[in-house]
Amino acid sequence: VQLQASGGGLVLAGGSLRLSCAASGFPFDDYAIGWFRQAPGKEREGVSSIKKRDGVTYNADSVKDRFTISTDSAKNTVFLQMDNLKPEDTAVYYCTADRGSIHRWSGGGLLPPAYWGKGTLVTVSS
Repeated sequence: VQLQASGGGLVLAGGSLRLSCAASGFPFDDYAIGWFRQAPGKEREGVSSIKKRDGVTYNADSVKDRFTISTDSAKNTVFLQMDNLKPEDTAVYYCTADRGSIHRWSGGGLLPPAYWGKGTLVTVSS
């Protein structure tokens, strides 16, 4: 399994960024795939996930109505459109995947996703 994230950068508060993650080595539509983030000095947080085969998505309360996850199955790529960014969104964002449930991104006692790519840094300045 390989997960290659891109699209991070520096943006002003209120701005937008789109993260991309090119995936390979597994049946893309059959896996849950999404994003975790980790801010300096904080625990990692599941942000958003999607499982195309089941037609389900998960979004953390902290990003609902601002972040949108989507996929391009033809390119085995998952996107995270981030709008109305806030300074508290500053973090390293990791593309992650798992053959199990999208709820591995929500915590609640479930194990985190099995596969992790290298992160991409998102910095939101006020």
